[in-house]
Order: sequence, then structure tokens, then C-alpha cells
Amino acid sequence: MDEISGRTTTLPRTIPRRRHLKVANKSGPRCFQLVRHVDVSGVSGTGVVAEGVEWTDGTVALHWGGRYPTTTIWPDGIDALLTIHGHNGATTIQWLDG
Repeated sequence: MDEISGRTTTLPRTIPRRRHLKVANKSGPRCFQLVRHVDVSGVSGTGVVAEGVEWTDGTVALHWGGRYPTTTIWPDGIDALLTIHGHNGATTIQWLDG
């Protein structure tokens, strides 16, 4: 219903476009852990600090557990994630699937 006139409105019929993944990894999504060797910030500690998935198009989803769990999306992939969270090699990726 049109809020201004009060008349019923019809939306134009559109055909949804199909989106195809640009596949970066043919074997499918890969799981990983973010392993912190040195806690540079003094916040997250050492060991496994987050877990994630690299999707076939290169996008990464990273999940931080703990008291305030948070999930972030990295459209630019693992390299972008490590630029922020890698702390110049103090944190690395440990791949879990093969």
C-alpha cells in the first residue's frame, strides 16, 4: 500500500539476476584457526584466539569467541585479515582441512 495515497501499489516485476561465484579455491570452503604466538596488544592472550572460514570466492569470515563473541567478514581475504591481526608474524593461520 502506498503510504501517501492509501492506494494499493504493485511493484514492477523484475527477474532476479543469477550471481555466480568467482571461485578462488575449487576444493570448497576451508576452515582455519587464528593462532597468536605473542600477544602484542595484551588483550587476547596466546594460542587459538579465533576461528574462521575462507569461502570459495576468497572472502573470509572470522569468529572471535569469549565473553563478547564477534564475527567479522573480510571480503579482501586472508591477506587483508593478517594485515590487521597478524602483528608482523606474531599471529598465523593454521588450516584445519587438509
